[in-house]
Amino acid sequence: MGGVDKGLQLFQGRELIDFVLERLRPQVAEILINANQNPKRYEAYGHKVVGDLVSGYAGPLAGLHSALSAASHDLVLTAPCDSPFLPIDLAKRLEDARRAQSADVAVARTGRQAQPVFCVVQRRLLPHLTDFLERGGRKIDAWYADLNVAEVAFDDQPEAFINFNTLADMQAAERPG
Repeated sequence: MGGVDKGLQLFQGRELIDFVLERLRPQVAEILINANQNPKRYEAYGHKVVGDLVSGYAGPLAGLHSALSAASHDLVLTAPCDSPFLPIDLAKRLEDARRAQSADVAVARTGRQAQPVFCVVQRRLLPHLTDFLERGGRKIDAWYADLNVAEVAFDDQPEAFINFNTLADMQAAERPG
C-alpha cells in the first residue's frame, strides 16, 4: 500500500484493525499488536504493542518473532491486519488440528493454497525462528518447512482470507456486487 500503515486504513468507515480485533477478542486470552509505525495509535486499542526486534524489514516473520518473544502464553495465533473477514473460529480450528496431530505449527489453508500468516505456533519455537531469521530467512513457509505442520482446511469460508494489498483492493471490496 505504498508504505501506509495498513491497519489504520479505513474500510467501511472503520480502521482495518478494528475488524481483526473484533474477531480475535473472543478467540484468544491475550492480544499483542505488532506495529512498527504509529505505536501510540495502536496502544489506544488497549493491547500491548510490540515492534520488530529483528533489524531490517523481515516481513511477517519479524512480527511472529516479536509476538513469540512477548507472549505470556505457550501458543501464539497470528493474523494480518489487512484481512478483516478472518474466521470467528480460527483459533479453535487451528489449535484442535495442531493438538490432534501433535504439530509444532498449524496453518490455515483454502483449496491448495496455504495461508501461512494465519497460524498457531508454539512459543518454544522462538529459538528455531531466531536462528532462521539470523541466517537471513524471510519466508514463513520456508521457516516451517522442517517442522511438524498441520494444515487446516477452511474451504468452507475462503472469503475469510481475503486481504487488501492496495487501496484499490479495499475500495473494490466496499462496492456492492
